[in-house]
Amino acid sequence: MIHSENFRIPETIYRFEGFLKRYLDGVAEQWLKVAPASNPAMLEMFRDRDRKPLRNLVPWAGEFAGKYLTSAVQVLRLTADPALRLHLGSFVRDLTSLQDADGYLGPWPREHRLTGWAPNTGKEGGGTWDAWGHYHVMLGLLLWHEDTGDARALRAARRIGDLLCRKFLGKKERRLVDTGSTEMNLAPVHSLCLLYERTKEQRYLDLALQVVKEFSAMGPENKPLAGNYLNEALAGKEFFQTPKPRWESLHPILGLAELYRMTGDERYRQAFEHIWWSIVKLDRHNNGGFSSGEQAQGNPYHPGAIETCCTVAWIATSVEMLRLSGHSVVADELELSTLNSIVGMHSHTGRWVTYDTPMSGVRKASAHHIVFQAREGSPELNCCSVNGPRGFGLISDWAILGCEGGLVLNWYGPSTFTVPLPSGVSVTLRQDTDYPRSGRVRVHISPDRPAEFLLKLRIPYWSARTRIRVNGQTVPETVSGSYVGLERRWKRGDTIDLALDMSLHFWSGEQECQDSVSIYRGPILLTYDRRFNDFDPGQIPVCDATGLAGRLKAWRGAIPPILLLEIQAADGKTLRLCDFGSAGEGGSPYQSWLPVRRAPLTPFSRNNPLRSGRMGQH
Repeated sequence: MIHSENFRIPETIYRFEGFLKRYLDGVAEQWLKVAPASNPAMLEMFRDRDRKPLRNLVPWAGEFAGKYLTSAVQVLRLTADPALRLHLGSFVRDLTSLQDADGYLGPWPREHRLTGWAPNTGKEGGGTWDAWGHYHVMLGLLLWHEDTGDARALRAARRIGDLLCRKFLGKKERRLVDTGSTEMNLAPVHSLCLLYERTKEQRYLDLALQVVKEFSAMGPENKPLAGNYLNEALAGKEFFQTPKPRWESLHPILGLAELYRMTGDERYRQAFEHIWWSIVKLDRHNNGGFSSGEQAQGNPYHPGAIETCCTVAWIATSVEMLRLSGHSVVADELELSTLNSIVGMHSHTGRWVTYDTPMSGVRKASAHHIVFQAREGSPELNCCSVNGPRGFGLISDWAILGCEGGLVLNWYGPSTFTVPLPSGVSVTLRQDTDYPRSGRVRVHISPDRPAEFLLKLRIPYWSARTRIRVNGQTVPETVSGSYVGLERRWKRGDTIDLALDMSLHFWSGEQECQDSVSIYRGPILLTYDRRFNDFDPGQIPVCDATGLAGRLKAWRGAIPPILLLEIQAADGKTLRLCDFGSAGEGGSPYQSWLPVRRAPLTPFSRNNPLRSGRMGQH
């Protein structure tokens, strides 16, 4: 088995302060404890799947419970909320009690299980994403078992895996790919790999490998049934050019990363990394969100909907890329997506998430944007409402990681992490900072006894000049877009001072965003919001990138933004720009592509995937 460059340390204790704590508390209180009580259909659809009349369900209805559980477990890692833990234990008991004797844990009537069709999708029946639903349930159960040791959860996941093997493993007459909706229904390749890793049962790995062969299956008229992800990527095709460029394909693609770890076959790693870079280059938007109209278009300026589920899947994919590559630029991408798109898709109360978080426009709650998913007993239940909180929960998978010889610190912001090392030493890292409002971070290192280990600090690629001091002594070399490794004997009271370059940098738009510019301050996308200005969107004054700077301002009104910057436009008018995550929170229109003249035009590169530059840079 191949080990990743970086790995999550399960026993890590997290404590966050500032804006992130506000969002986490809201999510834990509202969605992750209140939502199940108001959405009984999440489990009831499993309980009465064979009762008449049949429920009228959306094809993906079976995913809701699994996405909910996955989100909740990962948020629990960050909050350690005892009430949430108690609730989830009860939820898992209820969920697993609804599993049928053959291992089936979905919402469809008996004769249509895992067939790809059911009579109760719409008026005349239609396709189902049944294997997709089981994938999400398996993922949630495996995460819950990993964190709690709950044998009930692992047993239920194994029974799903056994059902899939009995039905599809080695069966030429009825393959998983033949159930249709292949971007979705081939996703169990990922959860089967995780199940194999947990149990070492060869049949789970065998079915995963079989599904990868089915990626390239051809149907009638020699048309592809699935995305052919492995072969297309190895041939150098961009993701948007593949047969199935919808966002759901990222979940079966995650199986490639796991299969590399299981088998050591470099093809899996090469294909996975190629797909990740293709999306960064051609389909990750200025706010860190992914998808245009729910799929890759090969155009980061495309105005199509940036769906919540798509961005969450993108972050999960980026976590795997970080684990595989150990490349700090991937962590920069995770920060970009989290601080802008994930914050932007959430109400500050935690009560709702968006379906679409556009680069410019307005924010709408998913419950009224995709109201077609509403059903009796569950008016607010939809794919995004159960999945959005996972964007925050995934921070537990990348904020601080283990590496050979020590730790990797990726998350900057007011927080405290307590991490056990393999040596038995427990290390607490406490950050004094108001990052991302400023670029100054002081990290207090407190091992429970003096210990020698490596601590790697992320130096973002957008920070042109970075200064680091350890106990007041300057670290001589820092390279943007890399890690600085500090290996020494650490003791309680040691400090690291980090000063990041927060001067403005600019991404000059093309295609639909021609003649517009995105302005960044550190990782934050600065955004016009009508709520903070005296003029309307059509009257935004032109700014001049040359010498453009700004002053941080306090906001004393309702719903304060994370960051508010006041700058002077070319005509002398005052323009206030907030962080993208806060933009539109009050229902007002916002705009992140702005009129800016003389901004640098910087090409995409793997050292600068944001295409941002500063004046005077070459």
